[in-house]
Amino acid sequence: MCRFLMFKSLEPAPAGDLLDSFASMAERSRAPDGDRQADGWGVSWLDGELLWTARKSINPIWTEAASLKQVPAGRLLLAHARSASFPSHKNNLAFNQPFMDGCYAFVFNGLLRGVSLPGLAGSIGAQKIWSLLRTLLEDHEPAAAVRMLVSALERHSKAIPALNIGLSDGEKLYVYGRETDEPNYYRIWAAESPGMMTVCSEPLDGLDFHPIQTGEVLVF
Repeated sequence: MCRFLMFKSLEPAPAGDLLDSFASMAERSRAPDGDRQADGWGVSWLDGELLWTARKSINPIWTEAASLKQVPAGRLLLAHARSASFPSHKNNLAFNQPFMDGCYAFVFNGLLRGVSLPGLAGSIGAQKIWSLLRTLLEDHEPAAAVRMLVSALERHSKAIPALNIGLSDGEKLYVYGRETDEPNYYRIWAAESPGMMTVCSEPLDGLDFHPIQTGEVLVF
């Protein structure tokens, strides 16, 4: 399953060390079935004009330290290390998160069984989930839209062993985490330090992480 990172700071903060730590975690991490996050990565951040900018690659994130160092200091950052569900879904940059639209940036990982989302744009599940969330965001504030997304996925899935959602509207972070299987791997973690909040799929070195509350939309 993929790994993701969300970071918020009151003042622009350097991204290099945090992304290096995230890349090292992704290299070490193994899913319960032994799978790795080796199918590409993406990082999005707010630029000087408060627009989302992204850098993405189909290579493993831990092999691209030079590219990560080019991500500038900023106030908001989302990163994603991808594990493709099927061989046919590898090596396609369009499938790499974060996904962005207007003021929103989105990251997701999960294990949904028997999910059916007909009529939505996208070639893979993550794209379809993002398409549904974008529609909900047209008429609802972000936290409510995420809750409605979760309800829709519950209705259209046979089982949801894990579901983790991260959304930013350019001001706040909205996080939903839930796991019923393998909680040590699927749960989401958060670390708060003066003026900073970090949310990640696994604890990173040098920060005091704790697991987030399961089954709630948290706003940071």
